Order: sequence, then structure tokens, then C-alpha cells
Amino acid sequence: MTAQRIYDTVAEDFSRVNDLIIQRLASDVPLVEKIAQYIIESGGKRLRPLLVLLSSQAVGYNRDDHLKLAAVIEFLHTATLLHDDVVDTSDMRRGRSTANARWGNAPSVLVGDFLYARAFEMMVELESLPIMNVLSHATAVIAEGEVMQLMNVKNPDLTEDQYMKVIHNKTAMLFEAASHTGALLAGADIQQEQALRDYGKHLGLAFQLVDDVLDYRGDAETMGKNVGDDLAEGKATLPLIYAMANGSEQERQLIRQAIRKGGLDDLSSILAVVESSGALEYTMARARAEAGMAANCLAGLTDSAHKTALELLTDVAVARVS
Repeated sequence: MTAQRIYDTVAEDFSRVNDLIIQRLASDVPLVEKIAQYIIESGGKRLRPLLVLLSSQAVGYNRDDHLKLAAVIEFLHTATLLHDDVVDTSDMRRGRSTANARWGNAPSVLVGDFLYARAFEMMVELESLPIMNVLSHATAVIAEGEVMQLMNVKNPDLTEDQYMKVIHNKTAMLFEAASHTGALLAGADIQQEQALRDYGKHLGLAFQLVDDVLDYRGDAETMGKNVGDDLAEGKATLPLIYAMANGSEQERQLIRQAIRKGGLDDLSSILAVVESSGALEYTMARARAEAGMAANCLAGLTDSAHKTALELLTDVAVARVS
């Protein structure tokens, strides 16, 4: 119900963004359009374009370019998903086959490139150098985050600070860019601009940390992926980092070996260690702290339905795990 209230706040604009996305996916190459539409229509929540709509209007924006900016953000996000799934050799996302599983790696990478190019075409149409600066920088940071994650696959020595840097770059950066550019588009003052930029950063971190918990407590129906998928790929997420630091020596070695080899041979034993060590509670506490910081960033904004929706979004971020 809370989530629906958020979307209802910008329901008409949200529908117009979806129409614009479909319109701007048009291509003379049928396979480009088919793959792009498949991934765009695969059931995502459109959180990042939602942030553009809410952030811009929370500081008084009342024109139509926020629709185009929201579509740009969604294209950038979708391009990263296409590339990520190839890098991770994923075959399932949001409960159905990934594009690379259906059409192969090469078409998926090339359609990701098409979406990046289309996003930058639309970005130019906005005629705002500050927005272009934020989004071009964000795109580079996200790519760096992906490389950082790749470098740390099967690395059990990743520290908590290092991990937080990875998820800021890889995930939170586009949340941050969405709310930041929404503020820029609206001509917000410097305090409002910084507040909304920081809001997006903390919200993005909260969402990723909850996803880390759901990797050990969720299920395929809820998450669109299987429990333990991160472990299977040799990724040391925060629950594992905490469990290694706070479990027994035997438990630490069990997790280290599992990360090094990847796969799910020891999944049941590791699930037990993650539960008994308090790793999931710790990760949720960190997620709630990030959500709280996001909410605090909004204190200086004028009260409005859009500000209320942004506040509710911080609750939704951590409500996915009961």
C-alpha cells in the first residue's frame, strides 16, 4: 500500500515516461528493438526514473523535461543490466531469462551500447551541461564499480569499507544521479541540490544492502533469482564479510573456501553460519541507518506530496525484509 501511494503521486507522469521509453526504443534494426523492449518491459520497478519525477517536483519543477530525464536514467540503468548479466553469466533476472540467455552475449552487449547511445542523445536534447556532467560522471563511476566487483570475485579478503565503496559505485551512484539531476533540472538552490544528491546516495545503499540480505533470506519468486546466487558467483557481500569477522575460525574458513571456489556446495552450512552470526541483522541495521540518513536529507525541503513520497520510499527500501 505504501509503495502504491508513492507511485500514485506521479501516476500520470509515470505513464508518460513509459510511453516515451517505448517511443525512443525505436530502431531500424529489429533485433535491437526486440532485445531492448524485452529488458525494459521485464517487470522492474522503475525506481530510478521515479526518483527523477519525485525529486524534481519536490523542489517545484512544473514543466515536461523531467519525463525525458527519467527516460534517460532508465536507459542508462537498462544498459548496465544488459552488460552486467553478460559479465556475471546470469541466466535469470526478475524471474525470467536474461537477454544473454535468450539471444547470446554479443547481441546483449551491443544493445546495451545502443541504449547508452540513445540515452546520451536524449541527454543532449535537455541542453543542460550540469546534467550532462553529472550523468557522464555517474556512467564512468558505475563502470568502475563493475570492474571493482569483477576484480574482487572469489576474494574473501574484501573489507567492509571496500565493499561499501563497490556498492556505492555500482548501485547507489545511479540513484544519486537520478535525484541530483532532478534537482538540477528544477533549478534547485545549492542546499536543495546537495540534499537530494545525498538522499539518492543513501537510498541506493539501503536498497543494495537489503538485496544482500534477500540473497540469503529471499526466494526466486520474490527476488527473481535464487538464494545464494551471490555466493555461487564468488561475491563476498556484507553478510559474508560480517560472518567471517564474527564467526568461529572453522566457520571463517568454511566461508573463505566457498567464496574462493564459488558454487553452492556448502550453501546450507553457510546459511546456518550467516544466520547464527547475526550477519543478516547487522546488514539490515546498516540498511536502516542508510534509509534514516536518506530521510534526514529531506528535512529542509518544503512539505509537499512529492516530499512525502520520497520519505515513504525510505520506508519501502527496508520493508522488503520483515
